[in-house]
Amino acid sequence: MKKISIITINYNDKNGLEKTIESVISQSSKDFEYIIIDGNSTDGSKELIEKNNASVEYWVSEPDSGIYNAMNKGIRAAKGEYLLFLNSGDYLCDNNTIQNVVDSIDEDKDLYYGDAVFMRGGKDEVVTFPDKLSFYFFTHNSLCHQASFIKRTLFEEVFYYNENLSIISDWEFMVYCICIKNISYKHIDITVAYYDYDGISSRPNSKSIISLETEIVMNKYFSAFLSDYKYITAIKERRVKDVIYIKQFPIAWKVLKKCIKAVLLVLPKQKQ
Repeated sequence: MKKISIITINYNDKNGLEKTIESVISQSSKDFEYIIIDGNSTDGSKELIEKNNASVEYWVSEPDSGIYNAMNKGIRAAKGEYLLFLNSGDYLCDNNTIQNVVDSIDEDKDLYYGDAVFMRGGKDEVVTFPDKLSFYFFTHNSLCHQASFIKRTLFEEVFYYNENLSIISDWEFMVYCICIKNISYKHIDITVAYYDYDGISSRPNSKSIISLETEIVMNKYFSAFLSDYKYITAIKERRVKDVIYIKQFPIAWKVLKKCIKAVLLVLPKQKQ
């Protein structure tokens, strides 16, 4: 059995898929199987997969009902011990990435996760994830599935991705596994992949969908903490607005700080 199954889902993103395939088939280690789930693309993606057929253990091009339906197809087709979801447009950091990961998987954990480079609006940002995961972390963060190696049997033991959610099913799976099932995990010091962050989660209406779906999941598994989650969210959003204001109006912010200091200087000091 191969150590890793790399699963790529794609729909009408031939250019992104080509970049992903190239990064996978160029790996120095071949201790993985490669699976591509295409949603019946009409942009030449299917022909591209056929061209690389010799390097792909399993592929299919057929209609699906969404991202997580496609990812679940990949899970069911996979035979590797650990699964990595590297979708079209994402790519591995270098040709030795998989070998470095295989060398790090040595303790039979349920989950190994590395770091990732987030590509946002033409800018790259290295995102490092914590060694210790907590419920607080998952209230407003998630692990990057492009850098996460999940034991395949975990999906059978827990559940497959929730196809009723459109954006955050991988977050639901992670928060449930970590915070309820208390699965074993390990952070590996490897930058695994470049993640195309300009996808579905960055669309204008995605923020409201993410908020709604997150509240559904929180109410389903952590209803006692729902009010705390909303409170933390409000504080974080306020801080973000303050930062945006400071960046947009730096001179006004400097003047305001000077005024505050001046007022404090003339105020009578409290007697000890």
